[in-house]
Amino acid sequence: MTHSTKDGKLSRVLARKDVLALAFGAMIGWGWIVMTGSWIQSAGSLGAITAFLVGGVAIVLVGLTYAELASAMPQVGGEHVYSYRALGHFASFICTWTIVLGYVSVVAFEAVALPTVFDQLFPGYSVGYLWTIAGWEVEATWVAVGLIGSLVMMWINYIGIRTAALVQKLVTLLIMVVGVMFITGALFTGEAATMQPLFSVENGVIGGIMTVLIMVPFMFVGFDVIPQAAEEIDLPFREIGRVLMISVILAVFWYALIILGTSLMLAPNQLAGSSLAVPDAMQAVFAAPWAGKLMVLAGVAGIITSWNAFYIGGSRAIYALAQAGMLPAFLGKLHPRHKTPVNAIILIGVASSAAPFFGRPALVWLVNAGGLGIVIAYLFVALSFLVLRHREPQMERPFRVGQGKLVGGLAVATSAALVLLYLPGSPSALAPGEWAIFGGWMALGLAMYFWSRNRYGADYAEKAMQRELEGDAPLREH
Repeated sequence: MTHSTKDGKLSRVLARKDVLALAFGAMIGWGWIVMTGSWIQSAGSLGAITAFLVGGVAIVLVGLTYAELASAMPQVGGEHVYSYRALGHFASFICTWTIVLGYVSVVAFEAVALPTVFDQLFPGYSVGYLWTIAGWEVEATWVAVGLIGSLVMMWINYIGIRTAALVQKLVTLLIMVVGVMFITGALFTGEAATMQPLFSVENGVIGGIMTVLIMVPFMFVGFDVIPQAAEEIDLPFREIGRVLMISVILAVFWYALIILGTSLMLAPNQLAGSSLAVPDAMQAVFAAPWAGKLMVLAGVAGIITSWNAFYIGGSRAIYALAQAGMLPAFLGKLHPRHKTPVNAIILIGVASSAAPFFGRPALVWLVNAGGLGIVIAYLFVALSFLVLRHREPQMERPFRVGQGKLVGGLAVATSAALVLLYLPGSPSALAPGEWAIFGGWMALGLAMYFWSRNRYGADYAEKAMQRELEGDAPLREH
């Protein structure tokens, strides 16, 4: 097995607009269509906006550390390499396995989001009662839509037909055009009175903001697919960092403005009675059912962009771990013809296909459990940034962050603070079901890690990572 243009490696084809569409399209998937109403109810209109701005600052700081590291090590797959170079073997595994949980939880989230869209487009299609989970009746046709969607996406990734850069750009453009129509319409026709309460009465100001804040990292996961795809980006390495930062800042504004527009159009009682608040708010802006349907279609476009992006990101991260001897070799297998990491894709597909069987409550469980995985990975990347600044000051850094120690220190502090939000004792601590998802995932990974260490030995991993850092082909035929 090889991987360079001369020996199978991915060719650098993605231009600036492609990269921006990939990252921004991944970050603004479907979540805002489903969750905006509950954010406003949990924190109040201004409280929800505050949570996204505070969370956004944290993500921008982490994004800066990513931007520098991605430009310094653009030939390889993201967090896996930065954390290995700075913190060593085990830290690299934990960092990468937790971000994979983030990717897998997004993929599984989309498998629950898709049947939710069908509810809006085809009311009453959901029949064939199966069981009740957390008060939600799971029905056969509802599960079938999520399952079929999951299998189709798995198949597309298996055979290597990825969403073309052009399609990604067009679909992301559709989302943005509809979003701009909505936000400008809401600013002209909405009423400030409907934004009351500005902050949550029920949860308290801080409690409400924190409830939303723990969902923020999950909503922003996506800019980190840029480092995953660094080998395919045809830009000066400095520009990779710059485009990454633009995508993050755009996403911060997007979420804040969508929340503002929705709260201007729908009063609290309307929000309480709405299953998809943003399409309902869009319908209110234009006083026509077509507007709501158009917003749902923008949401479907978001499902496609992020579902595909995270199948790619997650499978590549798993593949990289297997290539480094940190996971069993079968997960590092490339399809002989399609050149896709087939077993990694199937593993993600199984997790995604299981999600619809848990019904709508699985949406929030996945957001929160995946969010914890994401912020742990961000903490490791920020630590790697500081360690490499200290240990390798001479490393070439085409995108060099000004005030590096300060930015790195703040990125570590904010990432650590975000991790604390999920832990017992915090008002927004994970629920038992969410801990079960997180704990089960970590237990599965650690079991495979220690088996692999025992099977391939520490020497193998050292050599594999050195070759990866130098951009050479993997050691082992799979």
